[in-house]
Amino acid sequence: MAKLKVTLKKSTIGSLKRHKTNVEALGLTKIGQSKVHDDTPAIRGMIFKAQHLLEVEEIE
Repeated sequence: MAKLKVTLKKSTIGSLKRHKTNVEALGLTKIGQSKVHDDTPAIRGMIFKAQHLLEVEEIE
């Protein structure tokens, strides 16, 4: 299964509540922090909601 490396690139200050919640659900709390997740539809959906705050890389 493919993996996704998700990095928080922008602050969540001033963002909508649902964007903050999705970023926290991805396990990201600080700018520059990264987490690796399985590539599932649920994770893709969370990334899509806050894509303007995140950077995503595919890992094989």
